[in-house]
Amino acid sequence: MKNAHEVIIQPHITEKSVGLSYGDEKSALKRAQNAAKAAGKKPGDARASEEDLVRKYTFIVAPGVNKIEIKRAIEDIYNDGRKPDQMIKVTDVHTISVPAKKKRRGKHVGYTSARRKAVITLAKGQMLEDYGV
Repeated sequence: MKNAHEVIIQPHITEKSVGLSYGDEKSALKRAQNAAKAAGKKPGDARASEEDLVRKYTFIVAPGVNKIEIKRAIEDIYNDGRKPDQMIKVTDVHTISVPAKKKRRGKHVGYTSARRKAVITLAKGQMLEDYGV
């Protein structure tokens, strides 16, 4: 098994990834409305609470790892030293391979680095406190 810190290189901090880490309020509201509709209540009266937010975090990962290794690495890193009732649970992992791009600076031509990103979805109501620190 690979070391967790060899699998996860660093958090990927952008405006979009920070927005995803706060939770998607539109999706949470839509889930609350669907639940109210299924229960026979008016969907317009449904409100999304803080526990309904599903948070997603983006990380740069090593090129040769799979989703199962990424999930184990995130849980190992963030669950170290926590009590069993406070454990982080990763529910979903999406991976993106970003190819190298050709860049020019005047007459000099070079390439950006190819990298692999992973978008981690946590269980409902959970969050990472030290994401990006």
